[in-house]
Amino acid sequence: MDFKGKRLVHTPEGVRDIYGSEYANKQNIQKLFGEKLHSYGYQDIQTPTFEFFDVFSREIGTTPSKELYKFFDKEGNTLVLRPDFTPSIARCAAKYFMDETIPLRFCYVGNNFINTGDLQGKLKETTQMGAELIGDASPEADAEMIAMLVESLLNAGLKEFQVSIGQIDFFKGLCEQADLDMETELELRGFISNRNDFGAQELLESKHLSPGVCEALLNVSSLFGSYEILDKAETYAGNPRSAGAIKRLKEVYRLLTVYGVEQYISFDLAMVSKYHYYTGIIFSAYTYQTGSAIAKGGRYDRLLEKFGKAAPATGFVVIIDDLVSALTRQKMCPPLENRNLLLVYENAVEKAISEAKAYRDKGYATVLMKREKEKQRYTKFAQENNFSQVIFISE
Repeated sequence: MDFKGKRLVHTPEGVRDIYGSEYANKQNIQKLFGEKLHSYGYQDIQTPTFEFFDVFSREIGTTPSKELYKFFDKEGNTLVLRPDFTPSIARCAAKYFMDETIPLRFCYVGNNFINTGDLQGKLKETTQMGAELIGDASPEADAEMIAMLVESLLNAGLKEFQVSIGQIDFFKGLCEQADLDMETELELRGFISNRNDFGAQELLESKHLSPGVCEALLNVSSLFGSYEILDKAETYAGNPRSAGAIKRLKEVYRLLTVYGVEQYISFDLAMVSKYHYYTGIIFSAYTYQTGSAIAKGGRYDRLLEKFGKAAPATGFVVIIDDLVSALTRQKMCPPLENRNLLLVYENAVEKAISEAKAYRDKGYATVLMKREKEKQRYTKFAQENNFSQVIFISE
């Protein structure tokens, strides 16, 4: 095979083929995760794989333009491959449910595309599944979303994980109290997110803030852990916005204890998101042997306004590929219900067809194959291609 031929059989950087038992395993985990979303009454919705550029623009607060796959249609419109489901769902809700005032519950699955060179082992195309609750601003909605994520991960087979919860309003309130401009706030957010205490201290000292406010901002990066950390955070909440954020977190936690999922919950008030449309509670799920969060979510009460419908909302997304990877490494993948049969015959084709039909009628996925090689080759083929059994049909 020449160089051009070799290139044709390879995939570009950041994407990969999935087949056989690996793909069957991914589909099974996806099915189990989705079952729990449906059990909460969330209804499936499908949005286009590509949209107009404006749906994911800087004003919306989603993925940076340089990380989008952009192209043009024949009318000259700039289109992008979907990098993030939430703006698409928001657009769809604004279009079809503009006048609806009763809360809407949607769930979805599909592939997203991020054009970044900083892969660090991540894929540019990932399968994502998630849920959105639109039209409910209550703490009950936040608790439902987090509890549903916990129960969905458990249903998919994950046993050891934590959902870390933050509150953007806590940090924003402290920045308002300190009268920081947006540029300084964004710089400080970067330091706190990376837990760069030295950089944060140097920046704040240059602003000549009052000692109390400066101390509160410098301590944000240390506010992570169990429920008790909220009491400590409360001592730094010297403004109504920050105090309200802690009060909200405490109420959500109380509701999560009612759901019985509190053992999976922790808090991190230094948590921020690259998506700027989040407005209140945000959360991320972490497990062993993964470098980053396998699921992320939060409240985005002003996003739908960008599409003409004023409505609060909250949601989350799980990266199915990362969840599958975590379960595989932890050897916790749920067992597959394998009803795939390989029927191998020699000359009695009529008998073989009849038997294959009988198996299919019983719900078995049945492949009929004429024997032209030794039996061991078919047995090996069945093992490598997700067949539960190979049956040799005699004359």
